[in-house]
Order: sequence, then structure tokens, then C-alpha cells
Amino acid sequence: MRTFKVILSYDGSDFSGFQSQSNARSVQAELEAALAEVEGTRVVVHGAGRTDAGVHALGQVASFKLSNSIGADDLRRALNAKLPGDVRVLSAEEAAPGFNARFHARSKIYRYRISNTRVLSPFQRRYAWHISRSLDLDAMRRAAREFVGQHDFGSFHALGSAAKTSIRTMTQSDWVEEPLAGGGRLLTYEIAGTGFLKYMVRTIVGTLVEVGDGHRTADSMRALLGAKRRAAAGPTAPPTGLYLVRVDYDAAGPVSFT
Repeated sequence: MRTFKVILSYDGSDFSGFQSQSNARSVQAELEAALAEVEGTRVVVHGAGRTDAGVHALGQVASFKLSNSIGADDLRRALNAKLPGDVRVLSAEEAAPGFNARFHARSKIYRYRISNTRVLSPFQRRYAWHISRSLDLDAMRRAAREFVGQHDFGSFHALGSAAKTSIRTMTQSDWVEEPLAGGGRLLTYEIAGTGFLKYMVRTIVGTLVEVGDGHRTADSMRALLGAKRRAAAGPTAPPTGLYLVRVDYDAAGPVSFT
């Protein structure tokens, strides 16, 4: 058996998320169905992150084992010929034995997009959160910087989460803006860290928008982190604007032969 690592991109709009579910469409199930045609039997896929319903991925990573002698490039082509148009395998490579896309991941980058414009473009409606009112981006930037470092993110994850600890380390947390054709601006939040909790990024964004609205101050983020209560934070932002950008692995780890 050979272990493979693939990088996937998908439009999450019509998926229930990455992870397979018995009564809904998932990215994992689509990939496993395509792999079963290649392998001739069921193949179990492990994803680096369990993106939720409606969440997109630019660089999701998955791993699996095959007995088929197919080469990596031919595997990529074969899978893309069998997968639906809203999922694509960007790259495929043979990985070292024992590689697991989830358990060997060392950091991830997420991106969240807000269309801050009076009228939402029909081409953004599935890929950004539309907020027509003015937001104080400077305050949102100051607040975002408070999340860099090691913190207890207990105020920013879903109630009932099975995570053993809510302590995580963030290495990046900032906003950028760019003008949109026809007026308004696209606000993009990027956050990178060693791990994330369920709904964590979307809850952080919902809270930062409250800062942009003037309902919270940038300085209040320290107290919010210290509260460790979900009720203390803001609303969960819609999944539409969230993207898993990249998953990183240790260069010295069991990642690839090449």
C-alpha cells in the first residue's frame, strides 16, 4: 500500500462540509467515491480540517492509501475526471508511510472576506459576507492584533465542543482592504495558527465586526479572551466568507519522498 497526499480546492456552497455525513453531500464522500473507482474498492480519506457547511477551501489537504500502481500525476488527472466541478485536486504526491493529513499538520491559515459595499455583487453572494454599513477598519485591526500569541480561546468556540483544551497559538491576525468596482471595499481577514476550534474563526470575525460597528472597543479583546465563555463573544459570522487557505507541515516530518 502506498500513501498519497493531495491538495484540494472546493466551493463549499453546496456541501454539508468536508466530513462525510449519512444524509448530506460532503467533500470527503465525493473524493472517496472517485478513489473507489480508481482503486476498485473503498478508500478511506483523512482530511487536514473538517470545514463546515458552506465553507470553502483553497488548499485543503487529504491523505489516503492505495494499492493501485497509478502514478501521482495520473491519479490527479483521474480524480479530476471523476469529481464534480466544485471540487478539484490541485496536486497529488506519494507521501511517506504513516503520513496523516490531519495529525501531522502543524499550522493552518484561514481567510474571511467581507463585501463592505452598498450593493452586493451577484458574483460575491456565495463567497463573502455582505455588510452594507460603514465599519471602522482601524479599530478592527487593533482588535485583531490581540489574538496573536498563545491564548485560551474558550470564548470563541462552539458550546459542547469535544476539544481537550481551548488553548491555541496564533501567529497572524490582521485585515487588509481593497476597493471594489462600483464602490465599496473588500475586507479580508487572515488568521494563522497551530490549530483552531469549531467555529473559532467565524466567531472571531463576528466579534471583530462588533468592534467595527462601535459596539465593542479594540482594547476589550483582552478581557474577552480572559472570560473563556462563549456568551461573552459576538455572533458567529456566516460560513459564506470563510476559506481554508493552506495547511503547513514540518519539513522534517513524514510528508513526502520528493
